[in-house]
Amino acid sequence: MRLPQIQIHTTDAKIDLNISKPQQYIKQPNATQHIKQPAAILEINTTRSVLKIDSSQARRDLGLIGPFESSANYAEQGKQEVLRGMARRAREGRQMMDNSGKGHGRATIQGIAKQNHGPHQAQFNIKFVPSVGSVKIDYTPGTTDVNIQRREPIIDAKVNKPIHEYTPGKVTGTMVQRPDVNIDVVI
Repeated sequence: MRLPQIQIHTTDAKIDLNISKPQQYIKQPNATQHIKQPAAILEINTTRSVLKIDSSQARRDLGLIGPFESSANYAEQGKQEVLRGMARRAREGRQMMDNSGKGHGRATIQGIAKQNHGPHQAQFNIKFVPSVGSVKIDYTPGTTDVNIQRREPIIDAKVNKPIHEYTPGKVTGTMVQRPDVNIDVVI
């Protein structure tokens, strides 16, 4: 016995798809930036240093003196020599007076002459000119005050928004072949 058979035929569906791709455009513009740096304020205050050098004593030691001081020195020296001469003459006169009448007249005058004009021993010594410490130095140091006032930079930055353009994609489909199922019974 033959059994009937069922035959099934199917036809697949065919779809034609049209796809338009999405488009995206992104651009980031540079930031707008303005920077300004003001100059720092700098103040410098100084006081002068003072150097005083007094070499008048050293100049005196070398014999370099002014006309007024030189005149005063020579006048004082002359005065001292006059006083010494007066004292010497008074001493010689007293000596002659004391020895007169004793028969020493001639010997007294000879003794006085030898004292005044006899051989004198000169003293030699080394003298350092100018003397040590004759130049006097006085120094007052100066001062320097530096004042710096820092100034901050001025920064103006503006961030620009990105440019973003987006076109979404699109999918359209059309049915090219419809699906179909055929069922047949074969005996």
